[in-house]
Formats: sequence, structure tokens, C-alpha cells
Amino acid sequence: MNLYQETMTHLQECILPFWKGLRDDIQGGYISSVGFDLRREPRAERGCILNSRILYFFSQASMSLEDPSLLPYAEHAYTALLEMIDAENGGVFWSVHPDGSVMDSTKHTYNQAFAIYALSNYAQASGKTVPLEKARELFHLIERRCRDAGGYLEAFKADFSPESNEKLSENGVMATRTMNTLLHVMEAYTELYRVGTDVAVREKLLEMLDTWESHVYNPERCRQEVFFDHDWKPLIDLHSFGHDIETSWLMDRTLDILDDPVLTGRVRPKLISLAETALSCAWTDHGFANESECGKVDETRVWWVQAEGVVGFYSAWQKYGDERYLDISGNNIQISSGIAGIRRTYDGIYCVEESFIDTKGDPKAHNRAGYCTIKREYDDNRNLISVSYYDTAGKAVVNKDNGIARVEYEYDELRNRVKERHFDAAGNGVK
Repeated sequence: MNLYQETMTHLQECILPFWKGLRDDIQGGYISSVGFDLRREPRAERGCILNSRILYFFSQASMSLEDPSLLPYAEHAYTALLEMIDAENGGVFWSVHPDGSVMDSTKHTYNQAFAIYALSNYAQASGKTVPLEKARELFHLIERRCRDAGGYLEAFKADFSPESNEKLSENGVMATRTMNTLLHVMEAYTELYRVGTDVAVREKLLEMLDTWESHVYNPERCRQEVFFDHDWKPLIDLHSFGHDIETSWLMDRTLDILDDPVLTGRVRPKLISLAETALSCAWTDHGFANESECGKVDETRVWWVQAEGVVGFYSAWQKYGDERYLDISGNNIQISSGIAGIRRTYDGIYCVEESFIDTKGDPKAHNRAGYCTIKREYDDNRNLISVSYYDTAGKAVVNKDNGIARVEYEYDELRNRVKERHFDAAGNGVK
């Protein structure tokens, strides 16, 4: 069984049945909390980001698998999403109670972006025009309420007055701007532009790429900075390996959709440098380390980082033909699947949201109890679907060994430059 067949089998036999089983036909939407024993908790908080990700998943799965029976599951999530939009001030809330009443009224730019991402794909899958119009409304809302002249901001109250950004700030800092929000606004706008072809959306994508090159990408270290103050000054020396791998393929997709050879020739070398740097600094045969803060590497193997490694390096193999990338992608399929099995092998200790192993590949226990909110289906489902290649119309095209696309710049020279920077003379990674 090849990598594509393996991922599609896992998607159809494991992932799809699991998420179908969380559909709530009594209260609407999808149950978002599951116990460590996989027992569902229908009374728990419903995260609006989760709902958007489910809407995206079933929409994209229905198209890539050519399975119209999945569309009703997407429609179920779409109906729930409409009830999560603030009728008075606009925008999507952070979370709701199972009955649909507001639980957390925060309006986060990151959250609005995922709604656009989901609505765009649902519009394409369903052939309906209203979801696309809803996506466009949220696009205009972000541009009007969630940014300033310097770029995108983060968290707001229900009326879009400023709010502190605890939700997307970590590592002891409080960020005014983040790499993560910029990345996912770009991801959302890419899908909106692909489906809707709005010139205004294209212009904002070009603007974001300029911002990324000017403020987020660190050319001296071939990595991204993560947390920033208002003026895009980095707040901490942090290298997030998973986010760099994720950016390397998500932004590359944006370049494909924009179809600007000059822009692609300028940005794509930076993207492959992100992947190569993560590979040299974080990879072992037990997967990718989590992150490096102030030069100290957190060796924990976090599940979503491994999931990004699957699609990131599979995408790189498709573009550049380097067999190392295919080997890493296949290895990470086994690692991420293995982490997901911890609940059966480690005394019942398992967190559906985040699962971890140590540097030897063994389960790492967490002092968590009860239920946890699921949100990692986005990484799992998106990445499994993305192992097949998508053309600019969003149609899945299974990769053929004799049909690998190549880029037109000196990839080998760039790769060797990055390797020299991060490997010593013996070939060992320099952290």
C-alpha cells in the first residue's frame, strides 16, 4: 500500500466515522468534547473554530472523495455556523453553549478566518451562493474591524473594541500581532480567492505576503518569528517547528493560486528554507520536536506537529522530487497514527486535543482529567486529504511518480546552503 492509499484508507475507515459519530441531531452542531475513554459530552462548550473546521472537512472530503453522501454532514455544520454569527455586530463568536446561546463572546481574527475558509469550501462543494456571500461579508468585516494600517490585530470584544490576546499568546508573552493569525488569514483568503476570484481578496493576499517577507520571515535564521508587538518587533526568541512546516506548504499553495511567476520565484525559496531548517533542527526518527525557545529545544513530540510533517514534506516531495521528503512524510504517518493510539496503550491516559510522546517514541502522560475540547481534526483531516495534490480549481489529483512538478530555481543550491548552516561537519544537527 503506497502513502496515498494508506492515508485514504485511514481517512475513510477511521477519521470519517469518528466525526460522523459526533453529529448532534438533538441540539444541532457537533459535540466538541470527548472523554479520555472516548465517551461524548453533549453538554460541553461548542467551539466555533471547531465547527468551522468540521464544515471545511466534510465539504472538502465530499469533493476529494467524490462522495455526495458527506454533504449533509457539511450542511449540518453550516447551519450551526450561521447561529454562531453575531446578528447585531457581525462576526463569529468564540464559543456557544449546546443550545446555541453565547458562552464566550470574543471576536478573534483567527476565528473569523476559519469561518471564511470553511464557507468558501462549502460554497464550492454545495454549489450554493449564500455561503460564498457570507464568506465575503466576513472578509470585509476583517478588513474593516480587525486590522489597522500595520496589519491584522488579534482579539476583540463582541462590539469589536480591543481585548487582550490570551487566546493566541503563549510562552509568557502577550502578543499584539502573531504569525499564526497572519498565516490563517492568508489561508482563508486563498480559499476565498480560489472560489470567488475577488480582486480585492487577491490584493490583500499580495499585501500579506509582503508583510510576511518584511516582518515574519527571518532571513538570517531561515525561520519565522512568532509573537510581535504592535510594530512587528519580535517579543521572544522562539522557533516553532510545526508552524514553519505548516507555512512551507500553506503559503506555497497561496503562490499556486495567485499564479504569479515573479512572486513565486521570490517567495518559494524562503518557504523551502523553512522546511529544511525545521528538518535540520528538529527531526529524528521519532518525529519532529515541538519548538525551541531561547535556544533550548522542547523535545516533546506533539501530534499536530507530526501531522504537519506529513503533508508539508509530501508537498515538498511533489514540488522538488527529493526522496528524503517522501520518507519523512511516510514516517510521520506512522508516528502521528501511533500517538493517536496512546489511549489504548498507556493506562487510559490520552488527550484528544493534544497527544504527546517523548524523544524515544514512548507515550508522555499528562495531568489532565475529565473531558477536553477536540480541535485537532483540522490538522488530521486537512493533512490526510492534502496528501493528494489539488489543482487551482480545488480538484484532487492523485500524484503520479512520473508527473512530479519541479520548480525553476536552484533548489539544490538553496538546500545545501541551509544544511551547511544547521549541520556540523559530521552531519549532526546543530540546535
